Amino acid sequence: MAVHTFKLTIDWPGGRNAVGDLKTERLQTQISIPPEMDGPGVGTNPDEMLLGAAATCYLITLAAMLERSQIDAKLDLKSEGLVDVTNGVFTYKAIHHYVDIDLQNKEDERARRIAERYAYKAEETCMISKALKGNVEVHTHLTLT
Repeated sequence: MAVHTFKLTIDWPGGRNAVGDLKTERLQTQISIPPEMDGPGVGTNPDEMLLGAAATCYLITLAAMLERSQIDAKLDLKSEGLVDVTNGVFTYKAIHHYVDIDLQNKEDERARRIAERYAYKAEETCMISKALKGNVEVHTHLTLT
């Protein structure tokens, strides 16, 4: 069994509306509360980072599945995160992935069937989607060309 450890540090100067510095091995960015939540809106924020983690995991999982099946395709993804605010409580409710799979061989019916199946299976097998399961709904919307 292999265990991978990912590390992150945040320097946070104080209070709710401060701006912090987040660092990982491959990412450095400022973070703060987004303006939609009455924050300063500097850098990114936890909501965007969760959406980014879910989206990149989904897309890389889908790309790997297609590659293993020797299906050549160009992938485009747009994702949305929905956060509910009720009585001052913020709850991440849902993530919607809008994926466009552009098959290189448009006449290959086998590739078309597999790509469609994998578009939905990738969401189920992605490690971030699994981590969110039971807390945040994750939906896939497919366009196959």
